[in-house]
Amino acid sequence: MFQYEFMRYAFLASTFIAITCGIVGVYVVARSYAFLAHTLSEIGFAGAAFAVFIGIAPLWGMLLFTLLGSIGVGELSLHSDQKESSISAISALFIGLGVLFLAISGSNSRYATNILFGSIIGVDKQGVIQLVVLSVIVLLMILLVQRNLNFDSFDHIGAIAHGIHTGFVGIVFLISLAMSVAIGAQIVGSLLVFILLTLPSSTARHIGRTIPAMIAWSVFFALVGVWAGLYLGFITNWPVTFFIATIEVVIYLVAYGIHVVKHR
Repeated sequence: MFQYEFMRYAFLASTFIAITCGIVGVYVVARSYAFLAHTLSEIGFAGAAFAVFIGIAPLWGMLLFTLLGSIGVGELSLHSDQKESSISAISALFIGLGVLFLAISGSNSRYATNILFGSIIGVDKQGVIQLVVLSVIVLLMILLVQRNLNFDSFDHIGAIAHGIHTGFVGIVFLISLAMSVAIGAQIVGSLLVFILLTLPSSTARHIGRTIPAMIAWSVFFALVGVWAGLYLGFITNWPVTFFIATIEVVIYLVAYGIHVVKHR
């Protein structure tokens, strides 16, 4: 399998994506941002479609839209009394915009499929470098504010009481989340990127007792999902996204079942 260059690229890119999404996902779950991650994935779809329309790489359009959307939607989710309805309206708008951009760009269905469901097998050397660089940037941003981010995510009231600038921490995290959505969508697509940002970390919360433990388990489950998904996709020629989604769901259900049994 590794005799093929495209598979080596796919495994390298997916490894960094899984590590990034696994770490960021712990804070997504802790801060109850799963719905926000889902919304950003739909905003990212519109961004990728816009990029196709103007003739640039979908990754950059997705990155632009998610960065702008994360701040706006993040602030809305914090300050609006009707945040669920408001964010749902924004999601619907951007899905419509994505469909419009694809339609007026004249692109065929392959572009829409790649944007929605990912195309990690087709990533080239330049694409791998871009994804690795973006992943490293996200990880450095998280590392920069990790102490305060831990406090704010798991004890928000205590963080405020201790004088932590939660607004700044929140903005840094929203930017990190936006970038994670953009790069994670390259393997599972904009439609299902929230899988890597929520399921491995949700599973980790049933196992880990400390934040470092939850991060380690989350990254482990994300890596298992993408590595096994790539391998199974290679030998069956079935969509990699299908295998990743199925594997992550199965792992979560098993962990949740064990958790329920232990606490009866």
